[in-house]
Amino acid sequence: MLELGFDDSGDEVMIVDYGNLTLHTDKYQINMMYAHWVNGSLNDKAVFEAYFRKLPFGNGYAVFAGLERIVNYMLHLTFTDEDIDYLRTQEENYNEGFLEELRRFKFSGDLHAVREGTVVFAQEPLIRVEARVFEAQLVETALLNFMNYQTLIATKASRIKRVASGDTLLEFGTRRAQEADAAVWGARAAYISGFHATSNMRAGMLFGIPTKGTHAHAWIQNHDTEEEAFHKFADALPDQVSLLVDTYDTLRSGVPNAIQTAKYLEQKGKRLQSIRLDSGDLAYLSQVARDMLNEAGLDYVRIIASNDLDENIIMDLKAQQAKIDTWGVGTQLITAANQPSLGGVYKLVARENNGSEEPVIKISGNLEKVSNPGVKQVYRLINRETGRAEADYIALRSESDVAAGDPIHLVDPAHPLMDKVIRDYEAISLLQPIFVNGECVYTLPSITEIRQHHEDEISRFWPQYLRKTNPEKYRVHLSQAALDLKMKLIKKYQR
Repeated sequence: MLELGFDDSGDEVMIVDYGNLTLHTDKYQINMMYAHWVNGSLNDKAVFEAYFRKLPFGNGYAVFAGLERIVNYMLHLTFTDEDIDYLRTQEENYNEGFLEELRRFKFSGDLHAVREGTVVFAQEPLIRVEARVFEAQLVETALLNFMNYQTLIATKASRIKRVASGDTLLEFGTRRAQEADAAVWGARAAYISGFHATSNMRAGMLFGIPTKGTHAHAWIQNHDTEEEAFHKFADALPDQVSLLVDTYDTLRSGVPNAIQTAKYLEQKGKRLQSIRLDSGDLAYLSQVARDMLNEAGLDYVRIIASNDLDENIIMDLKAQQAKIDTWGVGTQLITAANQPSLGGVYKLVARENNGSEEPVIKISGNLEKVSNPGVKQVYRLINRETGRAEADYIALRSESDVAAGDPIHLVDPAHPLMDKVIRDYEAISLLQPIFVNGECVYTLPSITEIRQHHEDEISRFWPQYLRKTNPEKYRVHLSQAALDLKMKLIKKYQR
């Protein structure tokens, strides 16, 4: 929803109303909150960290996204009368005292998170929530929902951007997205990672993303001839003419009629912007169409391609020297078709025990599912000489060696011979304060600023970490103190 508001200068603007999503949670969160209320532990402090265990798509990196929606979700956390009435209908038969507690609910804790657009890696905390366990438990589902989906799409979009190089990228996925929210926020995630425009008008309105569109085959079919359809479209939108040329026969009908329409526009002092190919052998058709356009003196007309494109197909078409300037990417991007889930998790890392903060661990038979206990900060270590990222370093919040600039000895626990000492570095703290004592202390950046931040982030990394195929593994290491704590708790619970 939108409503009228005013900016700092007094100008009238449209304000986004994100709505109340308090019950956008799993039932077991409510049940755990109830159990804490019954047992009198609802005010005990707890620290949770959200992260993902494995990079998606076999990629060398991921792109964090979703923070804007998380912030607005947190700002609107309140149980309405309708929410309370609904909870009364549940078979758990919640006590009225608990429901009254929910009426007073307000997030009063701290939230730290990575900036949107930041390059991130597996196993490192992206969000940290420190709050009453009553509050920290409720927000888990929504935080993961927003982080998982938007980070996944932003990562997919960044992969496509890397392959497409300097070509124009259009997000065309709305009709195939899993519902309206996925289409809108997916378009935003794609734009963060370098896409140039979206076909989704609502995303354009909400976030200021440029919008682009051509026309459907139905426009051609609804006229007696393709030539007539092209002319009428050109008359209607003379400054934004892009023609879909594969309704009947791309090379014998579509492109010749597009050329004729381009000449018609030139007579009116206008120009045909582009033609779009949506089927067939895109490499061959684009090459022949380019030659036909050039021979007609229309070298300025661009060629757009669509039709279930992704980074693999685009890479293959470029290898075949397809003459495509703009790529319309839809289904494969908005659904992250080859890996439709990021798999992010939200794990308790510390709890209040007799007034003190006690680190906790989750142990599993699967090594990657063993959690890293204790409250942590993530540092990106930048080589001062090269300006490039050397490694990410996960340290306990109580450690001071990074802040002091002391040499850091990195040892990969899985490969002890792969050690490295980093000395001359700048340590960037990735987890930034967003909420402190329940108050938002973070100014949400514009989408243009987020997009620029992502470009700056990409420039910090050596190309071998960013390539699509067989990327080099970037170093992400626990500090020795964090590793010692983990092993201590593993041994404790093994006993």
